Amino acid sequence: MPSFTLERIISAPPEDVFDVSLDVGLHLASQRSHGERVASGRTSGRLEEGEQITWSARHFGLRFRMTSLVFDVDRPRRFRDRQIRGPFGSFLHTHEFEPLDAGTLMRDTIDFRSPFGPLGRVVDAVAMRRRLIRVITERNDAISAHFA
Repeated sequence: MPSFTLERIISAPPEDVFDVSLDVGLHLASQRSHGERVASGRTSGRLEEGEQITWSARHFGLRFRMTSLVFDVDRPRRFRDRQIRGPFGSFLHTHEFEPLDAGTLMRDTIDFRSPFGPLGRVVDAVAMRRRLIRVITERNDAISAHFA
């Protein structure tokens, strides 16, 4: 299964970075360029253990919906979300927060797989990994800017 990890140092305590990472409003603002909106679920505030949210966004010129489940919440160290319905064959996002003298090391690990077997593997290799890195980087830019 394809995967990647992004790391970033944020000048804020882990508790604050953790909370902002679960904030629906910040997520929507960070994905404005993709026309992201909430199709169902919480529309503001912080997501919690067991919550489901359906995001709707435009990627590759098409509108997609993805329903995610937030789980394994261990504030302020880690939480995960996974697709329970949507365009991926499999999608798991692990968010980790480690305290540093300078603030917090925020780590995002994405494990994903496009559907359609061999064709999906080609899509993952050619375009999907790069697209997901861009989307997560945009989100992390918004989190960094929040604390600037």
